[in-house]
Amino acid sequence: MPTPQNGDTVSIDYVLRRTDGEVVGSTEEQGPQEIQLGSGQIFPQIEQALTAMEVGDEQKVAIECDKAFGPRRDELIIDIPRENLPPEPAPQPGMALQAQQPDGTPLTLYVVGVGEQSVKADGNHPLAGEDLTFDITLREIKQAA
Repeated sequence: MPTPQNGDTVSIDYVLRRTDGEVVGSTEEQGPQEIQLGSGQIFPQIEQALTAMEVGDEQKVAIECDKAFGPRRDELIIDIPRENLPPEPAPQPGMALQAQQPDGTPLTLYVVGVGEQSVKADGNHPLAGEDLTFDITLREIKQAA
């Protein structure tokens, strides 16, 4: 049976786990995910694993935090004065806020604390500092034209 090559589109199911085994993502509800190999849509370690798989194969891929979302960075936790936020919706822990970095690139911040005068927000990815494990099943290969 063929294995996928760079440029092919593959359909996969996956379960994503943190170091402690907690499931933090999967294709269970939305169904298989389509990925074009070589397009940078997924971690390189997963692409590499997929190129050695045949349809129906399952594989576990471990990715260390430095190669996933990087370490947690304390400087990305900031206090935002409440007057700098829109009045509605009221900020709540877990809420995502959109901001711009000094160079103009977008940054998603997650509210981690709400005070009377300010809101504490975290610009780290929610999985920063985590080693991750993907359980992958290759469902389909659509060869590039």
